[in-house]
Amino acid sequence: MNVLERITTYRKERNWTEYQLAEKSGLTQSTISSWYRKNMLPSIPSLERICKAFNITLAQFFAENLSDGGALTEEQQNLVYEWNRLEKNQQNALLSFLKTL
Repeated sequence: MNVLERITTYRKERNWTEYQLAEKSGLTQSTISSWYRKNMLPSIPSLERICKAFNITLAQFFAENLSDGGALTEEQQNLVYEWNRLEKNQQNALLSFLKTL
């Protein structure tokens, strides 16, 4: 797995620029840009911050797909995928809505 490609994929799914990812993760844009320029891997603490910004775990980041182990149905995988693309305030609003059903 190419870690930088995975970060780019998650970033583009959310329509974030590198600047927005830096802002949401608390890293500097120059740090993120240097990973790509120098083809370097982020440190584990930096990757944890990136995952937190994406609202995913490190395990989810490194999983080949969400169905590893057969725990989730395709519908559940789709829900998790869409959930992870939401901003925190959108997730809170969706949870509030679901609780009213």
